[in-house]
Amino acid sequence: MKKRLHKWRLVSLFSILALVLAGCGEPYLSALRPAGEVAQKQYDLMILSTLIMVLVIIVVVVIFVYVLIRFRRKKGDENKIPKQIEGNHKLELIWTVIPILLLLVLAVPTIAATFDLADTKAMEKKDKDGKTKDALVINVRANLYWWEFEYPDLGVVTSQDLVVPTDEKVYFNLTASDVKHSFWIPSAGGKMDTNTDGENQFWLEFDSKKAAEVKDVFYGKCAELCGPSHALMDFKVNTKSRADFDQWAADMKAVKKPAAEGEVARQGEEVFNKSCIGCHAVTPNDSRPEQARQAPNLATFGERERIAGVLDHNEENLKNWIKNPEEYKPGNTMTGTYNVTDEQVDALAAYLMGLKVEEK
Repeated sequence: MKKRLHKWRLVSLFSILALVLAGCGEPYLSALRPAGEVAQKQYDLMILSTLIMVLVIIVVVVIFVYVLIRFRRKKGDENKIPKQIEGNHKLELIWTVIPILLLLVLAVPTIAATFDLADTKAMEKKDKDGKTKDALVINVRANLYWWEFEYPDLGVVTSQDLVVPTDEKVYFNLTASDVKHSFWIPSAGGKMDTNTDGENQFWLEFDSKKAAEVKDVFYGKCAELCGPSHALMDFKVNTKSRADFDQWAADMKAVKKPAAEGEVARQGEEVFNKSCIGCHAVTPNDSRPEQARQAPNLATFGERERIAGVLDHNEENLKNWIKNPEEYKPGNTMTGTYNVTDEQVDALAAYLMGLKVEEK
């Protein structure tokens, strides 16, 4: 008896913990705090479906309790057969029509939202130069385990940091370079798969008021199990007003090859040019074809908030990452591709931390 009581206490404790933890979530990384039109529609559909389910559960429980009490077997009625309702057309009509109506209540807005969110016709409207006329298009390429964002009409390529304007639709072309991944920004909406054998397209919108509440920073994740470091495949989303976004794009397009400042940083640049430049780029206006971009673009590395998407952005963590990336992201493609000494690591860290665009 004591063992059973102990087990029930544990079950109750874990149930309460699960309920409490289910409500945890930061506003910049929570699907329950929508920050855009897509996320709001998906949230509304989720609430609608939950209300329908709760209503059905309540009705079923009420009927169950009523039947349990009303038709319980009484003393002396052991051999009495209750009145049969088989063939009652009224009841059969009721329990057939009500579920159909509930399905329609859920299906109609769901289908409408699905077609609306799949409308990417604006991406097809091109001007005489082949650029998209009235929409911002971003090519998203997922890799093990990092993200690349290309702005084809702007001639800008970034990695790990996605920059978008607020209060307007942003269109995405989604692909993957190795295995299937899934692009997801919980606060803005999603998710959608990135495949190696074709493109998926959709759009998101970022509300400026909601963005201001989280200081214009959201986070995205891979939502498809893709390998040992799947849970560490994160990226940052930086939202800006349209004017600030245009200024950012102009600054990125104007960037020239960075000049290392200081003797140590210059030594790091030499090491980088010998060991790293084959995969990484240090300018956001990288014109190399997609196949040649085998590693994250590091043009704005010194301005990032995270190293490898998961570590706090400081020089010590950068040195640890360069020395042993496998420890922090198992299965990443950087592991085992080079050998550097501690002095070279220090120089590389000094050089990379100085790669900045907006803060100069």
